[in-house]
Amino acid sequence: MTLLIIVLILWVLPLVLILKSNRTQGAEKITWLIAIVTISWLAWVLYLLLAPIKRKVC
Repeated sequence: MTLLIIVLILWVLPLVLILKSNRTQGAEKITWLIAIVTISWLAWVLYLLLAPIKRKVC
């Protein structure tokens, strides 16, 4: 039971981190979340390396 809880926390952690992140917003954030759900940790690593795809213009 404890192992299941640990695995669940590790699976949800990237979702929570992306939801709280200010690096992306809107459709781009939703795209990253879908990628996390489908390919999990690899997508999270790519998010950390690549997001945001387009630079913000101030």
